[in-house]
Amino acid sequence: MLPASSAQLRTLHSSVSRSLSPRIRSYLSQNPILCCRIASCGFAPTSIRSISSATTTVMASAEEARVPHAIPPPTPPVTKFKIALCQLAVTTDKEKNIAHARQVIEDAAAKGAQLILLPEIWNSPYSNDSFPVYAEDIDAGGDASPSTAMLSELSRSLKITIVGGSIPERSGDRLYNTCCVFDTDGKLKAKHRKIHLFDIDIPGKMTFKESKTLTAGETPTIVDTGVGRIGIGICYDIRFQELAAIYAARGAHLLCYPGAFNMTTGPLHWELLQRARAADCQLYVATCSPARDTGSSYVAWGHSTLVGPFGEVLATTEHDEAIVISEIDYALIEQRRTFLPFQRQRRGDLYQLVDVQRLSST
Repeated sequence: MLPASSAQLRTLHSSVSRSLSPRIRSYLSQNPILCCRIASCGFAPTSIRSISSATTTVMASAEEARVPHAIPPPTPPVTKFKIALCQLAVTTDKEKNIAHARQVIEDAAAKGAQLILLPEIWNSPYSNDSFPVYAEDIDAGGDASPSTAMLSELSRSLKITIVGGSIPERSGDRLYNTCCVFDTDGKLKAKHRKIHLFDIDIPGKMTFKESKTLTAGETPTIVDTGVGRIGIGICYDIRFQELAAIYAARGAHLLCYPGAFNMTTGPLHWELLQRARAADCQLYVATCSPARDTGSSYVAWGHSTLVGPFGEVLATTEHDEAIVISEIDYALIEQRRTFLPFQRQRRGDLYQLVDVQRLSST
């Protein structure tokens, strides 16, 4: 995005002028009006041409509003399938939580679900005191991670894809809030560590600081599965439209957000944010919450939901334990994007989304 003032542009130019972009030179050479606008800020076109395309490229087309360019969604292995959102009651008994999740997953698969989504922190109470006690070494597997061992076993035996909500993960001396994705072969396809930690303070209503015990993840997570390309976020991650936009630009069909919104933010923002992310990106958004337990220190809002690519609520529930089963039809994504083609109407000459991870990998 072009800076708003000549002072900002000078600062930006000073910091990135060492990077030379052929694409910038080519673009500027074909845009004399833009060169004049830049010169009016105090720079000659020959000077500004060295601004890094990775950070300040001025783009004229919708496709170039994203850096790197957006990837079209791949052809999914299936176009229609059933998804199950398993809103689980969570107790202080870890073994009981794992056994109960096993039974619910088996029930959902028996009802035809090919993709199972579990809640955030389903094997443990949601509290800073509990995270270190219930944490598992996912990379070690086996007895060191009984929760993920169960998910791996069921995904293989039932031939289903499981987006395993999240559990506290121990890695060295750090703790993470981590979601594991298992495909139909039982193998761990992806591991998403919550990027945005839930640190809020609403006086008299809600105060929670995940950062007291947890470490933030560093990597957006998108994974190809037997039911399509899925972008993963955990709870607070859903508030950040930029992450969803990166997933959309990487060709996701579906965004999955295990989450545990509370009784303060849940009524206001839970459904709103899901519908916003779906409408922003014109793809499916699925969320799954723990069931509400008014006796716990952290009371979840519930209301696990599936939202379609027009921002429409396709299926939801209230706050009690439930299995929400609904159909996903990926053909609707292209249909909605044809009806409302704003993806092709972006102003690349005014703004851009820089996908740093993909940019550095290329």
